[in-house]
Amino acid sequence: MDHVETVDENAVLRARALLLGSSTPGFGKQVEAYRILASVSPLAYLPKLTQALLSYGYAPEVRSRPEARLAHHEEAAAAARRIDAGEPRRTELLVRALSAYRAALYAVGRRAEVFGICEEMAAAGRWGFEHGQVLSPLYGHGPLAIALAESGRHQETAALYGDLMRATRPEGSEEVSFWTMLEWAAELNAAGQHDRALEAFADTVDTTRLEVDQDSSALAILAWQLVHQAGMLGAAGHHVEAHRIRREVLAVLYELDRTGERKTWSNILSWWTTLYALSGRSAEPVPRPSAPAPPFGFSLLDWSPDVKQAYFDGLPGLEAEVADLKGAATTDSREHLAALLFLHRRFTIRSALYCEQHNQDILKPLRPLFNEGVAFARRLADVAGGEESLAEVGRALTDRSMFLVAAKQYGEAYDDYCEVVDLLG
Repeated sequence: MDHVETVDENAVLRARALLLGSSTPGFGKQVEAYRILASVSPLAYLPKLTQALLSYGYAPEVRSRPEARLAHHEEAAAAARRIDAGEPRRTELLVRALSAYRAALYAVGRRAEVFGICEEMAAAGRWGFEHGQVLSPLYGHGPLAIALAESGRHQETAALYGDLMRATRPEGSEEVSFWTMLEWAAELNAAGQHDRALEAFADTVDTTRLEVDQDSSALAILAWQLVHQAGMLGAAGHHVEAHRIRREVLAVLYELDRTGERKTWSNILSWWTTLYALSGRSAEPVPRPSAPAPPFGFSLLDWSPDVKQAYFDGLPGLEAEVADLKGAATTDSREHLAALLFLHRRFTIRSALYCEQHNQDILKPLRPLFNEGVAFARRLADVAGGEESLAEVGRALTDRSMFLVAAKQYGEAYDDYCEVVDLLG
């Protein structure tokens, strides 16, 4: 029920007249009017006040003022919390307001306060699902999963996803997105639950195979997923199964080389860059609550802005380290080449993500990096010999092949991967 406060009746009349006028008032005026009306009729006007505050936070006159934007989005969250439980849009509005408040906190450097907001978003999503306001128990949980992953709390993230999967697919019948399954598999792997991670990712690949057969997913996406699956299998010691998957990759690349994609797809680079970055997670610093790091396995778009900024701020330093190593020795040694290859791959992965973030054409800036990676791996194999060095050549060729798929150079991708199958077979 509405709780009516004592207010100036003239102010209420002016607010209503403003909103009912022939011209639409600016967001600032709307907020002033809805503040007054929400105080006398919260049931009707708190949802409208929430939306007006959210819109005002993105208005041109506020957008470039982080503290002002924070104030509006903090007030929007406070208003959304007071929306009546019977309002059908309560969960949607509350999660939207909390999401905007979360982003505004990041913008002013108040990361320490964000985790509590993420927990509140997840709780709001659970409540909304239980009360029929949203259709999925996953609603509102993404930011909490990201915050946990960025802090290195992988066991908790994996457990969170496990609970959500059981709620989403109680009979294994409801479809879950590729991104959700990938995030779960990545966190299971990071938590040391490798067999469960393999099972989760295998489910994702099976779904993509069906989607390709139904022309609802790209052959390139299937190739990237299969390559990642083969890498997971190899790391777990399942070498025969990994080889079978690599043969399947080769068949997909053969079709791409012969006939291209079966239909035209929009930008699908995120599938490649996300899996490519995940394959290099072990080379990056381990995240900790006091030193958050990228949540590899999550799309770049979902990373927290401060973590993303720090990651890309490290590009010049990494490039300089690679350049120093390239010019440090006049003769190759095993240790020198191994260190160079390790750093160069980190730099290449980071450069690929940078190109995605800036919507750059990838072929021209990235091809030289992948070519260098293959050259360094071959030099290491020449010096060191042995299966381990051949595996490095196979990985470098795999990286370049999958990049060439992303750049739609299918013939070259197929040729590279033929060599991979021969090397690792």
